[in-house]
Amino acid sequence: MKVRKGDTVKILAGKDKGKSGAVLKVFPVEGRLIVEGLNLVVKHVRPRKQGEKGQKLYIPARMPIAKVMVVCKNCSKAVRTGYTFNDNNGVREKQRVCKKCKQSI
Repeated sequence: MKVRKGDTVKILAGKDKGKSGAVLKVFPVEGRLIVEGLNLVVKHVRPRKQGEKGQKLYIPARMPIAKVMVVCKNCSKAVRTGYTFNDNNGVREKQRVCKKCKQSI
């Protein structure tokens, strides 16, 4: 899974194509994620109390991970990501790196 919570991603397809947003939640088993303020769907809420009006709520829906790309913090472009391993006092650490600028994401 190369996309994590808090990453900035760019949407590649769909009604919000070309827009960017932060990842709110990732569902790795399903291969889906929720992006803040994008892929909004309408949820109609019935009035709970007498005299209260019903309303429409716009809620971000899940979307496939394949439809987004991570935006690199250094080069500010939508990029593919890879991994490198660093030895830190005998402990191997796995880091995500940008395929374009080779910097860690």
